[in-house]
Amino acid sequence: MGGEEKSLLTFDELISSVGGKRIGKGANCALCFTSVATDSRNVKRDSLFVPLIGQNQDGHKFIGQALSAGACAVLVTKSVYETSPRDFDLLAEKNPDMLFIAVENNLHALQDAARAYVEKFPSLIKIGITGSSGKTTTKEILSSLLAQKFRVVSTKGNLNSESGLPLSVFEIREEDEAGVFEMGMNRENEIAEIAAVLRPNYAIVTNVGTAHIGILKTREKIAAEKKNIFSYIAESGVALIPENDDFADFLAEDVRGNVVRFGENSAKNFGVKFLEDLGMDGTRFEIDGIETCLKIPGRHNFQNALSCVALAKELGLSAREIARGIGNVKLPEGRSQVKKMRVKNGAEIFLMQDCYNANPESMKKALEFCGTLKISGRKFFVLGDMKELGERSEEEHARVGATAANGGASFVFFAGREMRSAFEAAKKFCAKSSREVSMRYFSGEENYIQEICRAILAEIRDDDFLLLKASHSMEFEKIGEGLRDAQNENASLGVEGD
Repeated sequence: MGGEEKSLLTFDELISSVGGKRIGKGANCALCFTSVATDSRNVKRDSLFVPLIGQNQDGHKFIGQALSAGACAVLVTKSVYETSPRDFDLLAEKNPDMLFIAVENNLHALQDAARAYVEKFPSLIKIGITGSSGKTTTKEILSSLLAQKFRVVSTKGNLNSESGLPLSVFEIREEDEAGVFEMGMNRENEIAEIAAVLRPNYAIVTNVGTAHIGILKTREKIAAEKKNIFSYIAESGVALIPENDDFADFLAEDVRGNVVRFGENSAKNFGVKFLEDLGMDGTRFEIDGIETCLKIPGRHNFQNALSCVALAKELGLSAREIARGIGNVKLPEGRSQVKKMRVKNGAEIFLMQDCYNANPESMKKALEFCGTLKISGRKFFVLGDMKELGERSEEEHARVGATAANGGASFVFFAGREMRSAFEAAKKFCAKSSREVSMRYFSGEENYIQEICRAILAEIRDDDFLLLKASHSMEFEKIGEGLRDAQNENASLGVEGD
């Protein structure tokens, strides 16, 4: 077991941090784990495997697969161990080089181990980012800026949850100087838990909206949850708050560090001068007289960039470094990509694809941006369900429907059970305003992706613009794949926004 790499935590550090007890009677306490996984499919040689118990699956069933893949240690939830202790003892005996540790709750143990690991890097600049929308965009912009001065580690993919954030921080290495980590939530107190893992000394709240309002019920509770990201900021730290947010004053209350408010009104305080909205090509602006361009469409993404500029200045970056970092920003797949592509009917169109997530705020921002976009062709909006809105779902989807109908599109397609209310609201809006918009509703049942693709291809032509926007579970990325003419490569025109 082990290898040339140093273990992320020693045996004593791991046992102490998780309050665990070794399973089995073996005397071998050697430990060298160089990665951490909660999914047996992601286990590599010398991984620590944490088999979490979810709503639909118990990860303990996959311990065998994890061991076969090279796991060297496993955190076992004590209640699971106690249901069949002999089986686990035998497993430990048959695998004497593997370390099995029983803990009260292995999710909490994962968080505790991650906290202990972060503490090994006292000089790391620790930055947390949360908000109802814009987290990934802000993380990517900030990481690009800071990379001009520091070695940066940041959240990969969507690892920003109660289990994802701990996995992200286990990517920190000795050479890293700054860590930029997203913090998302799906339940009450989740931000508090994961903030306790990272304990950021700098933090950004992008906004307080209605994402997950079906779980937390009110925006006041959402704001209180987001505010927890500031809990560990010392007097030397900085809390960045959107100046025009309804909850800006609430977020600023009792923060021990310096509170910095960001937005277009205060942009001059950071040497920023807005120059031009370039539509699909982004936003052109100056920093202390040095011109740069954020190649992400939408004024809301310029707002996200302002928080990053403000923090970069707090961390000592020069205007030239910031401008260079802004120009280098590239975002992951599925985040409001704007591409020019040839579709299967031969037309060359502009596609804006934002299929990673959707909530009322991000939907509104996307529609507002598309509504102001000046193009020679027509506009197509294809909108799918927004999830986790609870009793507010019908109201919020109806609001989206009216906004979409008034957004300057020639065609608006709605897909999914929740989008039925958006479709009905859009029809009512058009009837009252005498606005002519071609609209269709797709139930979201079997083969709806193919049906949407056929409907688009029947109408779309050269220089038309197509927006795809939905929660990730709607699988709207398959629409882009289904439309694309595989014989022609996409010509990228822009990059993504959140």
